Amino acid sequence: MACLISVSAFADDNIPDEPLKITITKYFDAAREQLSPDTGSSTYNFDQKTIENLPQGSNTPLNQVLLQAPGVAQDSYGQLHVRGDHADLQYRINGIILPEGIAGFGQTLDTHFADKIDFMTGALPAQYGYRTAGIVNITTKTGTFEDGGQSSVMAGSDDTLEGNQEFYGSKDRMSYYFSGTYDQNDRGIEPATAAAHADHDYTTQDKEFGYMSYVLNPENRMILIFGVATNRFQIPDNPGQPPVYSLAGTPVYPSGSLNEEQYEHNAYVVAALQSTIGDKTNAQFSLFTRYSDLLYKPDPLGDLIYNGDASRVYQVSVTNGVQNDYSYRYDDNNTIRTGYTVSLENARDNTDSTVFASGCSAPCTPLAPIIDNHNKDATLFGYYLQDEWKAIDKLTINYGARFDYYNAYVNADQFSPRLGAVYDLTPQTKLHAGYARYFTPPPTELIEPVTIAAFQGTTGAPLSNESSPVKPERDNYFDVGIIQKIGDGLTLGLDAYYKEAHDLLDEGQFGQALIFAPFNYEEGKVHGVELTADYTHNAFSSYVNFSLSNAEGKGIASGQYNFSQDDLDYIGSHWVHLDHDQKVSASAGATYTFYDIKYGVDIINGSGLRDGTDNTSHLADYTQVNASAKHTFDLGTAGPVDGTFSVINVFDREYEIRDGSGIGVFAPQYGPRRGYFVTLSRTF
Repeated sequence: MACLISVSAFADDNIPDEPLKITITKYFDAAREQLSPDTGSSTYNFDQKTIENLPQGSNTPLNQVLLQAPGVAQDSYGQLHVRGDHADLQYRINGIILPEGIAGFGQTLDTHFADKIDFMTGALPAQYGYRTAGIVNITTKTGTFEDGGQSSVMAGSDDTLEGNQEFYGSKDRMSYYFSGTYDQNDRGIEPATAAAHADHDYTTQDKEFGYMSYVLNPENRMILIFGVATNRFQIPDNPGQPPVYSLAGTPVYPSGSLNEEQYEHNAYVVAALQSTIGDKTNAQFSLFTRYSDLLYKPDPLGDLIYNGDASRVYQVSVTNGVQNDYSYRYDDNNTIRTGYTVSLENARDNTDSTVFASGCSAPCTPLAPIIDNHNKDATLFGYYLQDEWKAIDKLTINYGARFDYYNAYVNADQFSPRLGAVYDLTPQTKLHAGYARYFTPPPTELIEPVTIAAFQGTTGAPLSNESSPVKPERDNYFDVGIIQKIGDGLTLGLDAYYKEAHDLLDEGQFGQALIFAPFNYEEGKVHGVELTADYTHNAFSSYVNFSLSNAEGKGIASGQYNFSQDDLDYIGSHWVHLDHDQKVSASAGATYTFYDIKYGVDIINGSGLRDGTDNTSHLADYTQVNASAKHTFDLGTAGPVDGTFSVINVFDREYEIRDGSGIGVFAPQYGPRRGYFVTLSRTF
């Protein structure tokens, strides 16, 4: 890609004019995309039009946007599972890895600032490591192409009030975009009952995001990205539960009166220098830092009465790192890419637990609090080298490898070959296939070590005394697929995958605090197939995704103290379904514009996550339908205002996401009930 921008345009006394600034931005954006191949993988794209076609548009939480992609299943607390993996998603902003924060209920990233979202899964090129179930790359809005802003407000059911403000523009060589969102409602997380109005479920969430870029010269651009998310949640109550323990001095304490809360805070900063050298070399050098903390506050009395353990949990994670990516177009048929990532994390876990003595006689008196604090440093390093080779006119092959090193609770490394190919069988038919060796380190910030001896003889005692450290997962992953275009508007896709895993990573909620802890199965196997279709014609557009998946594990290789001996024995000799395994997942949507009103609908369907002892059964299937109507109102001198009326769960179907049973599942959670929302937005 040749550099067409003259150096004279950047003289100190010659500020680039508007057409040139647009040309510069498009040039650097195109160069950045040259750093990230997708050969052999499966990619699903959400552009601005796709996002705005969702019933709640850019007010849709990011996890709900991704739920419309194939192979994605929803779980409680906003979690997503892709192709049978537990979470294992890597988020990138403009191609730069965003370090992991402590997983909570709230979303850290806001859909408003996304110009487009590329979701990649399958057998990934060597550039992608660590979290490999799916890569979510968000290309941000920049402000280069227009000056102004947008204000929007959404109000509706469950006392929902959400406001967003965006400002964007450019001045001289600088472009900027800023966004702030505040949300409050009475249904912060999935409640434990199917009631239309949840008890004790209030939340406030605010997110801020900023992007700034400065063009230094025709070959270099500086970028600064930052974001903050602060989320506060009440933990929903489950009325009518029988007490398990009797607390001295507290004869009556209804389960519908508990006051548990969780506070989450995330902040990140990314600074990058993007360079282009001639028409062959592109590079991006990035520094990143992220701070994350989570505080779970128990009900001091209620948690003792109903759980025998009232633990205040405070987790903190601080990560700093560097990411370098380079691409070099060797000749017309070969593009070499290489790069590395280094990150250093400090994870701290402070737990203050109040418990009873085991077998205490009613009424029980709490023991002195048990203080169990842990601090751990983690080092993560990854290097990759790959070549995108156009073997023949219709065949592109991306081959390479990466080396990963992880040092925290264990010390481990792996060399991982990758191979992906795309073959254009005809102008309308494209085949792809790939193989990837994966190395997935455990999320250090979620590992919650327990000093087993400190809790012996108490109601907080672990179920067993064995405690092997959590290890990285190692996989062999195979993927093959076909995309077929029919006519001008219809595209069909078929994709199949198989994963063979050693030390398969999973996560479970093993204490009364709603915090997930990772553990390993000794072995794992995951396989499935996905069907996709999208059709567009004039004012009508639609899509359908259908997935079949099976995910199983055998043997518990770490965190054994979270399991009873009976469970350890059974899982050690039987293949069991993973708790997040959902056989059927589907999504669909359509929009149609009629007399200046855009009508939209989207649908999610699932056969139900696993439940029962050792995940031997599954919950009932469910279908949720959302709908909307959107129109632009001309207010004369006041300007146009976009209005949206949306309905979530149109048919008010009650369904359970979790019922409180299964491996690593603690409490029941229900999907949303029918809700009505009105959104007004104005661009200025």
